[in-house]
Amino acid sequence: MADSPNCDLKSLSPLQLFEKVTEQGEKVRALKAGKAPKDEIDASVRMLLSLKLSYKTATGQDYQAGLPPRDLALINNGTTKEEDEDFVDPWTVQTSNAKGVDYDKLIVRFGSSKIDTDLINRIERATGQKPHRFLRRGIFFSHRDMDQILDAYENKKSFYLYTGRGPSSQAMHVGHLIPFIFTKWLQEVFDVPLVIQLTDDEKYLWKDLTTEKAYEYAKENAKDIIACGFDVNKTFIFSDLDYLGTSTGFYKNIVKVQKHVTFNQVKGIFGFTDSDCIGKISFPAIQAAPSFSSSFPQIFNGKENIQCLIPCAIDQDPYFRMTRDVAPRIGQPKPALLHSVFFPALQGAQTKMSASDPNSSIFLTDTPKQIKTKINKHAFSGGRDTIEEHRKYGGNCDVDVSFMYLTFFLEDDDRLEQLKQAYTSGELLTGELKKVLIETLQPLIAAHQERRKQVTDEMVKQFMTPRKLAFEF
Repeated sequence: MADSPNCDLKSLSPLQLFEKVTEQGEKVRALKAGKAPKDEIDASVRMLLSLKLSYKTATGQDYQAGLPPRDLALINNGTTKEEDEDFVDPWTVQTSNAKGVDYDKLIVRFGSSKIDTDLINRIERATGQKPHRFLRRGIFFSHRDMDQILDAYENKKSFYLYTGRGPSSQAMHVGHLIPFIFTKWLQEVFDVPLVIQLTDDEKYLWKDLTTEKAYEYAKENAKDIIACGFDVNKTFIFSDLDYLGTSTGFYKNIVKVQKHVTFNQVKGIFGFTDSDCIGKISFPAIQAAPSFSSSFPQIFNGKENIQCLIPCAIDQDPYFRMTRDVAPRIGQPKPALLHSVFFPALQGAQTKMSASDPNSSIFLTDTPKQIKTKINKHAFSGGRDTIEEHRKYGGNCDVDVSFMYLTFFLEDDDRLEQLKQAYTSGELLTGELKKVLIETLQPLIAAHQERRKQVTDEMVKQFMTPRKLAFEF
């Protein structure tokens, strides 16, 4: 049966129309992937074109995947109340909801796909390994083309991993570890090369830093990344300020991307204004370039057809929506992505962690005493006002930061579920839940600090030297 609108399109807001186009586009892709009958696909395509026309009529803008109407930078959760809106871009994450950002809405807005049970099971079959807790618990919740990565892997075709860090300060916090913990697991179970970009140039452009200080932060952050346990024979870490001037392949890809993205596009995607420096406007092409294997000729022997998989927080997705749009036009494969949720600040998921606020998170330099004090004093509680009320009504794990942190760092699924049941029922008090988190994080941070002490400047140099890795291409 042909698709038909389930309501009058004229009554829909621009954002609702945008979401309908996105949903219909997903449907068309699913029908094509499932090799549905031609008449069914054609009917869905006609509906998609009709919705796109309605969207352009209503907004005066052509539909672009992941780019909502320009006058609606916020995610509208079905209401016009400001307090019910989330804002997400590569530099700012804002939500008024104590539970955090509405990720289902974000998937619709960005036009990505939900990581469902079927995909997780397929990853387990492909690797022969139990899925990482970040997958099991929905911490990595969204993807682009992970099915294609698995297709390639199952057909003995290689891919590579790319992730990064913006070195804005010397000390990293536990939230910064999330992409590296997961990337290390991906590298181990798939046995593939990894490149890690340190965007010290970005931090120079956006922050009040000298190039020398930005590069210094990059090398210090590299020590924390190396301390996660990456294999020097399979991993290349690079500073933009350092590597860009030495790799013709890298710079060629930057220029190709720059040629195919207009100023209007980057303004629409990233919100740049006419008063922003041209360095900011051109930077997205630099973050895009590592998505292409030809940016690393020393690793891939000049091959341009090796697909890339990028694990990152979903606020970085705008960079790679742009990259995926450009890739076919410069003869490159589109990078695939795995998106994580945001790591909450100690004060609650609706607040923002800041390197300038030492109490907003647990830093990798914190002592056991500092960890205990921060959690006891600052971790937002989902408990009740009194012990009597808590025993009677129970706590709310959806907003309790200690439970959220345990979701990230406690490996034992059964133990996590027991804690959730006990806290929700009122059997477990807030102070007791915080104690479990303290006892989880103290040894984790101490072990990280011990590994970091073993990382020498010479080791950093080895990781950051362009070279062939332990793979044949």
